[in-house]
Amino acid sequence: MRLDKFICESTELSRSMAKKALHRSDVSCDGVVVKDPGFKVTDKTVVRLDGQVISLVGERYIMMHKPVDTICSTIDEVYPSVLSLMDIEKVDTLHIAGRLDADTTGLVLITSDGQWSHKITSPKKDCGKRYLVELADPISEDLVPVFAQGIELRNEEGLTKPALLSIIDSHNARLTISEGKYHQVKRMFAAVGNKVVNLHRECVGEIELDPDLAPGEWRYLTQTEIKSII
Repeated sequence: MRLDKFICESTELSRSMAKKALHRSDVSCDGVVVKDPGFKVTDKTVVRLDGQVISLVGERYIMMHKPVDTICSTIDEVYPSVLSLMDIEKVDTLHIAGRLDADTTGLVLITSDGQWSHKITSPKKDCGKRYLVELADPISEDLVPVFAQGIELRNEEGLTKPALLSIIDSHNARLTISEGKYHQVKRMFAAVGNKVVNLHRECVGEIELDPDLAPGEWRYLTQTEIKSII
């Protein structure tokens, strides 16, 4: 890898800023000052910027407990982006693997790995997402087979993929879906004459929201959690 690219991918510096640092003799490789931006860096090269060793950030895999009134976007809009809650280097390289509405809370997965996130978001991968749902009106066990067959959503042809509905009590249930259609959970319950009051995502695939994370908090995924998606 070119030295200037290595610096950019290891720090917050732009390519032009990296070249200025090289020109100022701020960069050394294996103890020798290097000014050439095209210098080839290997896996064994020790690169220092202003005397501090720098290294590639690498792929990152994160879970967050999304709070209400935040959005799963890379930029702030009407509500702040969940990424604004993270004090982390090179946040601009991260994206959200599957979105939640502003008023929905719970598990959000954030990564720099596009192939990994595709396995979460693609309907063809059948990655289940489990939600805790609070409803305005009583819900009946009679709906369990209805959801299992798929629901016809307004303004869409065909049925949703089969969904697993588990009744907790008269107004609360868990629903597992393997798609990510626009407002899907809310629209599925609207299609059977009910309204979602509160929605909270508990699980994506085999990754469960860490109960120790308060709303707005995050942590890196374990290797076991990462590999469970792969």
